[in-house]
Amino acid sequence: MYDIDSTQEEVYDESAFPLVESVIEGYNGTMFAYGQTGCGKTFSMLGIPEDPVQRGIIPRCFIQIFGCMDAANNGKKYLVRCSYLEIYNEEVHDLLAAHTATPKKLDLKEDPNKGVFVKDLSCIVVKSIPEIEKAMNYGTAGRKVASTNMNADSSRSHSIFTIYIETAEGEGEDQRIKAGKLNLVDLAGSERSSKTGATGQTLKEGIKIN
Repeated sequence: MYDIDSTQEEVYDESAFPLVESVIEGYNGTMFAYGQTGCGKTFSMLGIPEDPVQRGIIPRCFIQIFGCMDAANNGKKYLVRCSYLEIYNEEVHDLLAAHTATPKKLDLKEDPNKGVFVKDLSCIVVKSIPEIEKAMNYGTAGRKVASTNMNADSSRSHSIFTIYIETAEGEGEDQRIKAGKLNLVDLAGSERSSKTGATGQTLKEGIKIN
């Protein structure tokens, strides 16, 4: 838990930096912000990406991941991919697909080898910070938001931005591949309709969110 005096850098260095290091080493990890609507979850996860002081966890992850890759001089090869989905009114939508008024509903599937996955979810290769930022910004622009009494720009969906990192070492038969996955989750805020003043569609969204 962090209070109002905590800085974005402090939150990242304590909570996120070690986890991102582990993902680069081939482990899976998840970071999510949880709390009441208006308490700063989206700001903690995204912040102001172009501001070095106010940028949040997700853009700082990009800097750490690609900074590590650029600094590697030990013959390692990297492949970085990303996907972005939202769960809105208990439906899964692909935020990297074309944005439409009625987005396609995706299905959750289960495979004995790779576990639970989202069928037909876009997964794109990114080779630099600008490329992964472009994907994130495009997806974020398609998220569902609405104004309530507690938050003028309230997230109405849960979103999961996933970064897949594969590292290859060695050549030929001696080549070893490690794969790590980092889930960056921005949850819609838990809320009481009596405080948010939500009505109509926004009220229905709040019921589904909770």
